[in-house]
Amino acid sequence: MLRCLRDRISHLLREEEIAWFQRSKTKGLLEGDNNTKYFHLVANGKYRKSRIFQLEGNNSIIKDETELKEHITSYYQNLFGPPEENNFTMLESRTEDIPQVSDFENDILTAEFAEAKVKEAILQMEHNKALGPDFFPGEFYQVFWEVIKANLMAMFHDFHKEDLPLFSLNFGIITLLPKCQEAIRIQQYRPICLSNVSFKIFTKVATNRINFVAKKVIQPSQISFLPGRYILEGVTILHETIHELHSKKLNGVIFKIDFEKAYDKVKWTFLQQTLRMKGFAPLWRRRVQQFVSGGNVAVKVNNNVGRFFQTKIGL
Repeated sequence: MLRCLRDRISHLLREEEIAWFQRSKTKGLLEGDNNTKYFHLVANGKYRKSRIFQLEGNNSIIKDETELKEHITSYYQNLFGPPEENNFTMLESRTEDIPQVSDFENDILTAEFAEAKVKEAILQMEHNKALGPDFFPGEFYQVFWEVIKANLMAMFHDFHKEDLPLFSLNFGIITLLPKCQEAIRIQQYRPICLSNVSFKIFTKVATNRINFVAKKVIQPSQISFLPGRYILEGVTILHETIHELHSKKLNGVIFKIDFEKAYDKVKWTFLQQTLRMKGFAPLWRRRVQQFVSGGNVAVKVNNNVGRFFQTKIGL
């Protein structure tokens, strides 16, 4: 009897939970985009979370809007500025343990761009994404493909011949998202760069091409940022390693390395040297250089966009 009552209570509590869940979803569907009190509460909440009211500067607290924008812009201009000079380099003759891109694969990477592949890349783009500086979303290129495909393919033809100044499309707006509550330092914000879709089409087509050789030239120990590989595999490997040490009573050292803004600090000379040592063709290396260099970015601070500056480092 007691067990039946407990089961009945659990069932009723579950039904109540489901009812409230459904009610909350219904409220969001009915009032989410309407000009209601609920909509304004949600909008104001997001606004307060994303707004930067003050930051710690050089031994002071910066609150003025203009000073905040200049402080943040200077920080990222220094971050993406010219890299420090050093004499570090790799010995390019030591490639015996590095998987190499074959001539056949290089021919595919550097081939003329087919209309079907460009259209495929455009259709793969997600909908309802934040707009870049030119305010043209991915949906525009998908819906009006038949209208603009001739002009777009002409640009790809020029890009293949290395006659296209790709940097003229490479503009981005950096939006800052707080990584923690009460963020007070610029390092506590995560930068998200919103690029022009017209530029992202070129990088998307290139990404689709490189995917078929990426797993060959990137070691299996790299467990993330590749299709079919999952970052949580690292957690499993770590757990199994620690379990092995404990079960066999072995001594060991776990060394965790976390590079701050690692992708933002990659030197382009190092990138090109890496591509050479993996056997990529000169034309593909020049295309990669066009993708990463010559870009201009500006930082958006509280709906105000700062001055544009050119990046000199990073991916």
